[in-house]
Amino acid sequence: MLEKDWMKKGRKERSAYLSRLNENEKYEALNDIIDTCQHIVFFGGAGVSTESGIPDFRSKDGLYNQHDVEFDQYSPEYLLSHECLVNHPKVFFEFYRQKLDTRSIKPNRTHYKLALMEEKGKLDGVITQNIDGLHQKAGSKHVYEIHGTTYRNYCMKCKKIYPADYIFTCKQEVPYCPDCGGMIRPDVTMYGEGLPGDAWLHSRELINHADCLIIGGTSLNVYPAANLIDYFHGDYLILMNKGEVGRRTGADLVFNDNIGKVMDHIVVKS
Repeated sequence: MLEKDWMKKGRKERSAYLSRLNENEKYEALNDIIDTCQHIVFFGGAGVSTESGIPDFRSKDGLYNQHDVEFDQYSPEYLLSHECLVNHPKVFFEFYRQKLDTRSIKPNRTHYKLALMEEKGKLDGVITQNIDGLHQKAGSKHVYEIHGTTYRNYCMKCKKIYPADYIFTCKQEVPYCPDCGGMIRPDVTMYGEGLPGDAWLHSRELINHADCLIIGGTSLNVYPAANLIDYFHGDYLILMNKGEVGRRTGADLVFNDNIGKVMDHIVVKS
C-alpha cells in the first residue's frame, strides 16, 4: 500500500520513496502518475515491437547477432548504411527485403495500449526509433518517427513518392525510377545520414512540454536519439526496459521487465 500523499513529496524524497517499492506498489504508483499527469509522452525503441515477432538489434537474438552466410562479410551497421545503399545497392536491397519487411506483422499489446491512452486523452504522442509502422497500425495518430519508416519510398533523384510496398514487390534487384532513372530508396534514416528534421524538432518540443516521459523498449545506445531525454524537464520519468540501458536516465520509476507485461498493468480511465 502506497503512502497517501507520496506525490506531494519533494523530487529527491519522492524518488527515494519510489525506489523502495515492491512490484505491486510500483504498478500502483505508475497508475497514480498516469492518472495525475496531463501531458504524457512515450519514447520507444526496438523492444516495443519484439512481441510482434520483429527482432530487436542488440540482444543475443537480435538483428545484429543473426548470421547469414551471404551477409557475413559485412557488419550490420554497414548493411544499414548510406554507404552500402550507394556503393553496394544489390547487397543493401537484398538485406532490406529479407530483414525489414514488416507488412504482415501485427501490432502487440504495447502498441494497442498506447493507442488507447492517446484516444482517452492521456498521451500527447509517441516518439519512436522503430521503422515498422506498427504504432499507426494500432491506431496511434500522433507518431513521430525519428528514424523514418519502411512505409514510405521515394526516388533519390526526382523525389517522386512510391507506394509503401514498392521495394518489396518490385522485380528489379535495385529499384529504379521509370521516370528519371534515379534509385528508389526507403524513407529510412541510414547510418551516416542525419535524422529527419521535422520529426526531431517535434519530438524535442513534445518532450520539453511533457510532465511525464515514459521510456520503453530502448537500450538508449543509439545517438543522437538517446539525447532526446535531455529535453525532459517534467515531474516523472519512467523507464521500462528488460535489459540495461546505455546511459544514466535519472528515472523516478524503473521496470526491468518485458514492456508488454508492464503496459498490461496500466489502467486507462475515461
